[in-house]
Amino acid sequence: MKLNRISLPLILFIISTVVSGQPKFTSNHKKISSQLIGTSLANTKGFDRLTYLNDYYGPRLSGSQVLENGIDWIVEEMKKDGFDKVWTQPVMVPHWVRGKESATLNTPIQKNLPMVSLGGSIGTPKDGITGEIMVVNSFEELEERSSEAKGKIVLFNVEFTTYGQTVQYRTNGASAAAKHGAIASVIASVASYSMQTPHTGVMRYEEGVKKIPHAALTVEDANLIERFIKRGEKVELTLNMEAKTLPDAESRNVIAEITGSEFPDQIIVMGGHIDAWDNGHGSMDDGGGCVAAWEALRLIKETGQRPKRTIRVVLWTNEENGLRGANEYLRWVQEEEKSLEKHVLAMESDSGVFDPIGFGFSGSDEAYNILLSIGELLKPIESGKVTKGGGGADIGPLMRNGVPGMGLRVEGSKYFWFHHTAVDTIDKLNIYDFNECVATMAVFAYMVADMDETLPR
Repeated sequence: MKLNRISLPLILFIISTVVSGQPKFTSNHKKISSQLIGTSLANTKGFDRLTYLNDYYGPRLSGSQVLENGIDWIVEEMKKDGFDKVWTQPVMVPHWVRGKESATLNTPIQKNLPMVSLGGSIGTPKDGITGEIMVVNSFEELEERSSEAKGKIVLFNVEFTTYGQTVQYRTNGASAAAKHGAIASVIASVASYSMQTPHTGVMRYEEGVKKIPHAALTVEDANLIERFIKRGEKVELTLNMEAKTLPDAESRNVIAEITGSEFPDQIIVMGGHIDAWDNGHGSMDDGGGCVAAWEALRLIKETGQRPKRTIRVVLWTNEENGLRGANEYLRWVQEEEKSLEKHVLAMESDSGVFDPIGFGFSGSDEAYNILLSIGELLKPIESGKVTKGGGGADIGPLMRNGVPGMGLRVEGSKYFWFHHTAVDTIDKLNIYDFNECVATMAVFAYMVADMDETLPR
């Protein structure tokens, strides 16, 4: 039974019962972990802040004023929390703007189609692009039917399997189609379920290949078009896209920390990415991950117990279309702070703040076994399972340079229903799951920060 349905006194009683007899932890550690879980579950401030962020500063695309206004608000709120340090780190980021856009089916029926330009795409000429659609179900089929693609709009109608496999058509589809003479390309949205919701996301052009417009249709309309073509119909589509890329703009990573009492130069870092696509509100991707890490740090501070090592929260900018924030943080850590070797652990939440399961971890077996023991402290809320293999995009640069990393794992069966859409909004989340994510991050971060020995690499 989930503890969000149980009273706080009973929560604390169950926690104290479960964690007793864990010889690796002091009685104070058990007390703090109990306190962190209990206060997390009874808390409303974090979810209220997440709601405010996404109501007022939702479409936080890199280069936008909305993102920078949201960062300003976060910094002021963090200062109110009384962390030892709060600062921002300047980062130059890509500045792609969507502009007005539309897709119209001309034949065999007339229909305005929900669509989104894909991030980084060029626009169409002012009067749009009109062409016959050619449907393919794979890159291999496009190769086999290369002679048919010239002068057409190629539709990649690919069934969703996993995100990693299916997203290749979003990322690389335009250049693949252009190589065969296509005038534009569209994809069936990368989604595990669709409700006439087009999903955006970043795309890339291959160097030396002609750039053509690239957009996403809904799964329903992609299937409709394919049905028409299988009946022998000629299907014609008009795309109008004002998308363009402006010169790079300045954004910022947001950083807050509690300084360690004994080993202040040793750092546990956790966070998510503060930017979000411009067609939604970024509630689960990744406002939730950012605010959960922030709230975990605030609740650790409120225990009144200062951990031995520094705990730092970073809200990285520009994960969605560039990873400039993550790469700038690595550069700063290496060249200015000179703390790469002192980064003990990196934690990321970027899979939505749904019901947490635990963490996927990449690092040494010795560290993995220690984290397994810490996970036992989270049995009451069933969120302490640690599995091998995990991390995240923003902590990826740190991990590739030797820092152990772990990514929050959640019950994410509906994540790709809403991912990169206009319906990534706060109503898709609930405070109970969010608070359990906060508790999970807080307990792992505090325990690693306060161990007598440094987590081994």
